[in-house]
Amino acid sequence: MTSEHLPRGRASLEVLRAEAADELDTIVHERLLAGEDPWEFMEELPTVDELVVYLLRADTITENGGQRPSSVRNYRVLRQIALDHPGLTGTVWQLIGEYDARSAAREHDATGSGSAGWSGAAGAGDLREGRPPRNR
Repeated sequence: MTSEHLPRGRASLEVLRAEAADELDTIVHERLLAGEDPWEFMEELPTVDELVVYLLRADTITENGGQRPSSVRNYRVLRQIALDHPGLTGTVWQLIGEYDARSAAREHDATGSGSAGWSGAAGAGDLREGRPPRNR
């Protein structure tokens, strides 16, 4: 077996989704063989589209020498995935929203303040940055 990395970025969305579905099927099969209860682990598995986005993001990290992106770079990477694969746009924005929520929670935990970086009108910063407003 080779450790050669094959980037996915040029593949069609249909191919990427098929590969992700195969990967998820393998994960489910392995966990079932290990005796895990599917009622307990199915909820924690990503959707096919989420896995495609994670894999494309991982390819970008690999291409960047394995360096994990900063929050700004992560946003740009995810946004580029949405631009390159319009069918993943909804999933990308959902993941960005979840990432923002986790970041805000970590900041809140670190500072002990309730502001967590939120300022201005709800969603105003999102619109200035070209993102759809988050549901609050």
